[in-house]
Amino acid sequence: DPQGWMSSWMLTIRTAFGPGCTLSEGRDRSAASEFRQKVRSGEHSWHTSGEVGNHVQANMVALPKEQAFDFLVFCLRNPRSCPLLDVLEAGTTAPLSVAPQANITTDIPRYRVYKDGVAEGLDGPDERKDIRDVWRGDMVGFLLGCSFTWEAALCQEGLTPRHIEEGCNVPMYRTRIPNAPSGVFRGHLVVSMRPYDPSKVDRVTQITSLYPGAHGGPLHVGDADSLFERFGIERERVGRPDFGDPVTVREGEVLMLWACGVTPQTAIAEARLPLAVTHSPGC
Repeated sequence: DPQGWMSSWMLTIRTAFGPGCTLSEGRDRSAASEFRQKVRSGEHSWHTSGEVGNHVQANMVALPKEQAFDFLVFCLRNPRSCPLLDVLEAGTTAPLSVAPQANITTDIPRYRVYKDGVAEGLDGPDERKDIRDVWRGDMVGFLLGCSFTWEAALCQEGLTPRHIEEGCNVPMYRTRIPNAPSGVFRGHLVVSMRPYDPSKVDRVTQITSLYPGAHGGPLHVGDADSLFERFGIERERVGRPDFGDPVTVREGEVLMLWACGVTPQTAIAEARLPLAVTHSPGC
């Protein structure tokens, strides 16, 4: 029963950060641990889509404690794009609620360091492989659910996302939809896109909707023209994503859009904090 096995291992993220988000006993997490070691050693330094199937993937934000409460409220006000998985104690680097052996300063393939709202080494070789040298005792880390979490479930049912088929990162787009603000955090919604044949839309929606802790079901399904009407994404931008890589859209396919964990990066850029750190989109 496909729904049976999916519901059993997805239970821990059905409510994102809350009573349902606990570490289950006896689950084999060796694959996740081994993958994090590859990241720490530099063996894996690119996007994580398609990696370590059937495990939760997370987006990361870290910022000074002074701004942490406002950012926490920002996440609660924007739950589709910022589903909370864990909030770390100030200065600590191990996400005890979801991955006690992990280290958020070394276990992400690429990081973006924002200073006064500007990211260093944007999309280039200067993006950091770890952030131990900029980590401070007052930094608070946040882990947010990621749509890569449910891609293994799609692949299991023959619904492999196009970017996995083509071996690249998922395309992501800035929209004109403003986030619900909190303190200095504002910005605009970012969405990820996966094209599908219309006959597959209902099943893709059914599967991804089981994951509210990983952005849930799609926000929109339609052709390229509909993206502009609702999100301000012009037709010509479909092949030129703001983050990630372009993918092939075949004749007759529709575009499915999900809320994306890169959304906080638009808020951080606008807030112009002296220091903030995030994952690089897709990593």
